[in-house]
Amino acid sequence: MNGGGRRAAAVVLPPILFGVLFLLGWQLFVRAANVRTFVLPAPSDIWASTKEAHSRIFDAAQNSGTNALVGLLVGLILGVLLAALATRVPVLGGAITPLVAGLAAMPIVALAPLLNDMYSPLSPLPRREVVAISAFVPVFINVLRGLSQLTPVHRELMHSYAASGTAVLRTVRIPSALPYFFTGLRVASSLAVIAAVVSEYFGGLQDGLGSRITSSVGASDYPAAWASVLGAVVLGLIFYLAAALLERLVLGRRAAPVT
Repeated sequence: MNGGGRRAAAVVLPPILFGVLFLLGWQLFVRAANVRTFVLPAPSDIWASTKEAHSRIFDAAQNSGTNALVGLLVGLILGVLLAALATRVPVLGGAITPLVAGLAAMPIVALAPLLNDMYSPLSPLPRREVVAISAFVPVFINVLRGLSQLTPVHRELMHSYAASGTAVLRTVRIPSALPYFFTGLRVASSLAVIAAVVSEYFGGLQDGLGSRITSSVGASDYPAAWASVLGAVVLGLIFYLAAALLERLVLGRRAAPVT
């Protein structure tokens, strides 16, 4: 095994081993202690329910994933644009930042029902708006911080070139802010799935993973509820890994030497 293979194994194997041991311990504990399924189903029961309803879980994950993706893209665009505007106009930035802090403190369980009442029960817009707000906050905060990281050396250099504010933003601030942007993207990608699933608990279309969880709990089918939770976990991992892969492609390409 070469050096790259050993490094990959060192990163991948420990979490896989921990996950296997955790599931094994969970299974043994539930069976040995005779834990009732409404308290904690065994992993084998959850897996059996997942195989039985895999097509319905997949359809629900597609619906939740679509809402999460649309809301994430909207939150990304708004977060980047407003952060750039706040950097370009400091007075406006001082006005926007407290409002963003207020959005960060707003719980989804309070926001989702209010937005559901504003639209048709068959509209996906409330869920996508909840996702957009949840994704907007970490992107705005991180991008604003990255765009503000202008060192005195760079400032003096651009001043000596008589560069405009737009030129400074394009040539210095944006490249320096890319690592901060991807930090915000990784956080926002996970929050997008959480917001999409949680917002489905409060009425509207009954076609997502959150709706399947509530309906399964209402029917006392707890393994099925946990199977839908498993679908949400997998969906969240897909979003996070996609964000991490995009970060690796972009930042790795920027760091690659020119040949």
